[in-house]
Amino acid sequence: MIKRIRSWWMQKDSPKPMDITKDNIPEHVAIIMDGNGRWAKRLGLPRIVGHHNGMKAVKRATIAADELGIKYLTMYTFSTENWKRPKDEVDFLMRLPQEFLAIELDELIERNVQIRMMGDKEGLPSHTLKAMEDAVQLTAGNDGLVLNFALNYGGRKEITDGMILLGQEIEAGRLKAEDITPTLIENHLKTYGLPDPDLLIRTSGEMRISNFMLWQLAYSELWFTDIYWPEFNEDHLHDAVAEYQRRTRRYGGLS
Repeated sequence: MIKRIRSWWMQKDSPKPMDITKDNIPEHVAIIMDGNGRWAKRLGLPRIVGHHNGMKAVKRATIAADELGIKYLTMYTFSTENWKRPKDEVDFLMRLPQEFLAIELDELIERNVQIRMMGDKEGLPSHTLKAMEDAVQLTAGNDGLVLNFALNYGGRKEITDGMILLGQEIEAGRLKAEDITPTLIENHLKTYGLPDPDLLIRTSGEMRISNFMLWQLAYSELWFTDIYWPEFNEDHLHDAVAEYQRRTRRYGGLS
């Protein structure tokens, strides 16, 4: 008999809690956390207030994912394109990982969460990089939920960097062009060792993937919501997982 767990959070626009099948939880969920600035603007607040409240949503999503049994949670924290934003906003964003980890790291360790980071370390402020590297080191022995921060990350650059590495191996004679396979390419991406996302969530009503995990999202289920990221809570994650479970994944074949 299929065991079911019920969401203990009620949907604001639904009188019934969502049913989630316990044996069909997505293994890897990726989230594009969008809408911090627009949320703040709607309330007449500075954009940085939206980013700060978005940090609280990261904690809510992490706890909810852990309790659902999701094994990997990847958060699109800062893209390679985000450097184009005003300097004061970028400086604030670069302080958020340090602040988040200073507040939440102890609880994450208690929850057996393992923290990872993918993205280019070059260009990151030293305080941002140190905070992330310290958290990665302190949680390396944990074997619970993997919380993976995509920081200074871009999908096209990731693929380009991987191709450069493969090209160097060919030039050195360690590899032939005909030896290249999808698995070999995956082994040269920043997500090496992680499964592809089963489910991608994007908030704020935008319906695009914005240079995020271009290779890895090939067969992921996509779920979009108009909710701004600072509003994202346990209900919304449960809704996304419930919708994921209603779909049939065919990978180009027939069900």
